[in-house]
Amino acid sequence: MLPRSRPALCLVIGGLLAALAGCAGAANPSLSPSPSQSGSPTHTHATGPEHITPLVGDGTRATEFDYTLDRLSLPERAGLPGKVSFRISLDGRVVRDYVNQQTKNLHLYVVRTDLSVFRHLHPSIDSAGIWSAPVTLPQGGDYRVIAEFAARVDAVSGEAVRLGRTGSVSGGRSPVTPAAEQPDSVTADFEEPIQLGPDGRLTVVIRHAEGGPVQLGSYLGTFAHVTAFERTSGRFAHLHPLGEPTLGPDGTRLTFHTEIMTPGDFLAFVQVRVDGFLHTIALPVRAG
Repeated sequence: MLPRSRPALCLVIGGLLAALAGCAGAANPSLSPSPSQSGSPTHTHATGPEHITPLVGDGTRATEFDYTLDRLSLPERAGLPGKVSFRISLDGRVVRDYVNQQTKNLHLYVVRTDLSVFRHLHPSIDSAGIWSAPVTLPQGGDYRVIAEFAARVDAVSGEAVRLGRTGSVSGGRSPVTPAAEQPDSVTADFEEPIQLGPDGRLTVVIRHAEGGPVQLGSYLGTFAHVTAFERTSGRFAHLHPLGEPTLGPDGTRLTFHTEIMTPGDFLAFVQVRVDGFLHTIALPVRAG
């Protein structure tokens, strides 16, 4: 079993990660998501009393650093209400104690492997340590289930992990209309490719479909969430905003911190709350 100290963990994995998204800013419990004309250099996502920078995994493997996502179950058939469930274990022991991050103890993504279906869920955990959430998947096929969490081990906060496992859902496998092609009252685009390196940047411009800036509400304690998947490998990146939105005549700009080390073509899902409604916008973007 590997040691659990955070310095040792960082040394072990520091050279192994190909793509991660994280942040080192302190939580801001007084966050007020009101766009301004000048941004702050710090991250603006709100966490619980403890904030852990993601360290381990990119969502492509079911086991990372002795943690395992197993007992995965998906809805039996596409188009019917069902649930996704799974368990997180550490060295064979069920993990039941988690650190609250971005208002939740665990963030769950269910994504068809061709990236045509995307679900961002927040499951609940039962006394046996099984996580579950209701979900209806529109099409059959292979789905990647990615859990992002920080466990509390031996009463000590640490080890933030991203695990992924693939399961199948029966039913029609014909492609569905990608989210990027679905009409919405809110649109967005990226101003440039993702910058490579540990301190990269990515700016998104969000606007009403008819043009003009939007007022961003709060979603999970921040102005927006961006989750991106590399099209070939499926590696996962979760990006956090830097500062506050800025309003201009052509839209509302929001810059994200990135830690993507190698080039690739990604499909990014931008989630924003506008006028009380949550919008999910899929956008292609190149890293490097």
